[in-house]
Amino acid sequence: MRCGTRTAAALTADGWLRTGDAATIDDDGFLTLVDRWKDMYISGGENVYPAEVENALHEHPAVSQAAVVGAPHPRWGESEVAFVVPAAGTDLDPVSLLEFCAERLARYKAPTDVVLLDELPRNATGKVLKAPLRERATGAA
Repeated sequence: MRCGTRTAAALTADGWLRTGDAATIDDDGFLTLVDRWKDMYISGGENVYPAEVENALHEHPAVSQAAVVGAPHPRWGESEVAFVVPAAGTDLDPVSLLEFCAERLARYKAPTDVVLLDELPRNATGKVLKAPLRERATGAA
């Protein structure tokens, strides 16, 4: 097994696997995956799941791709930095994108900074690599 120690750490004493996924259960008992626990950050004492913010960003017609990470903030603990790839042929204004998000998200969830990129860093399978974005966000916040 390639990740034997990490797998062992994810198993409980009675054999359950802690997947690292954050989820909710609705009144009808349906389970909805929200995000990964390791991607969640706390802003102003509130839990923020980047997937929710990313979904709001993707509603903007000039956004092709988006990834959100928490960055250190002196007052709120962490604040949201959105890394965005504009859609081809668009002229995306970061300020208007912040206003767009402010209309759709709770104040503590709305990004405080937008960084425009040509592409998001990805691994060989296409998954967005958030670690380099967090490193970059530390300087952007």
